[in-house]
Amino acid sequence: MAYAATAGEMNAAVRAAPGVLALQRALVWLVGASGAIVFIEPSPYEIVTLLATVTFFATGLRLRLVLMPLILMLVLLNVGYTVSAIPLFEQSEVVSWIATSWYMAVTVMFFAMVTSEDTAARLDMLRRGLVVGAMIASLSAIAGYFNLVPGGHDLLTLYERARGTFKDPNVLGAFLILPALFALQSVVLDKFRKAFRNVFAFGIMSLAILLAFSRAAWGGLVLTSAFMLALMVLTSRTNAQRSRIIVMAIVAAVLGLALIAVLLSFDATAEMFKQRASFDQSYDEGRFGRFGRHILGAEMALDLPFGIGPLQFHRFFPEDTHNSYLNAFMSGGWLSGMCYPALVFTTVIMGFRHIFVRLPWQRAYLAVFSAFIGTVGESFVIDTDHWRHFWMMLGAMWGMIAAAQIYKVKSRDEASSV
Repeated sequence: MAYAATAGEMNAAVRAAPGVLALQRALVWLVGASGAIVFIEPSPYEIVTLLATVTFFATGLRLRLVLMPLILMLVLLNVGYTVSAIPLFEQSEVVSWIATSWYMAVTVMFFAMVTSEDTAARLDMLRRGLVVGAMIASLSAIAGYFNLVPGGHDLLTLYERARGTFKDPNVLGAFLILPALFALQSVVLDKFRKAFRNVFAFGIMSLAILLAFSRAAWGGLVLTSAFMLALMVLTSRTNAQRSRIIVMAIVAAVLGLALIAVLLSFDATAEMFKQRASFDQSYDEGRFGRFGRHILGAEMALDLPFGIGPLQFHRFFPEDTHNSYLNAFMSGGWLSGMCYPALVFTTVIMGFRHIFVRLPWQRAYLAVFSAFIGTVGESFVIDTDHWRHFWMMLGAMWGMIAAAQIYKVKSRDEASSV
């Protein structure tokens, strides 16, 4: 079954009943919102995504030729993981890890196919859902950290770091970056009332990221915000719009510094901030520290065509890899080790090629691409290979790129027919 298109907003879409379109868009919103609640297994995100996948396949979902390389790389990546895990299948946690990896691949294809049609509308619903979910997670994290909810401190924090509705403070911080970028876009571009609302949303998410005490998330928010704003300036259509982006970005930076100053007035927060901001962490240093393990693991991977299997790295070293690219080699051998970076950096290269393409969804594209680039960089120091939002962004990138190809062809055809 095909989809309806609204002139100037939907790319290469075909007709569908209004009720079907409304249901599909509502499910995209629900998937985005549920992505913030992952502290239980199976999480609401898994359940909602599965429901949305079944519904979309029942009501119409199109696989485009441009997505075939994506499918091939995802399949080869997980074949490598599965083959390397065969001797370890008696370990239930390994079986669960393999199943999760295949499921993540399915979600990538789901997001790619979903965002390749009715693109502008579905991206808007995904954005709205992510912001709602992020606000829930952020408010939970803040309430837990400041002990505003009876009994909530133990549930919503870990090691005196805010984690909200996530199991890990690092993942909370990483998840919040994309919704925070969406809110920041509204602050610098939208009319006063909407921009004012998003000032509070961006502030709350930024506070939650700060209280997660994740150095990667701190740096990720600053760098991805700066990168996205730079792209927005470069792609703006008018000088007035460029000026507003620059002025509002400066105002946001000043307010952010003021927020940090207020937080540092609390002794406990200042001490934790000082501890986490230090680059002199014991688990980073030494022969078997984070970066030492990267070198030793890389040397080890060269001699192991089939790797050592998923979740086995800690049997050889004090901790896990904390490097997704190395983990691909160790968990799935040379096949996965080559496919994972090929998948990630092919997406990055294609993403850069579409930055300046004028599209109805360019604004959302710049936010997703910026957050994706941040996670790609973060993957060098953290295991991101089972982060739900990372695979969601990867799928959305491919879907938007596929939609852009169709949009450009359609625009050329319309121009030539005039």
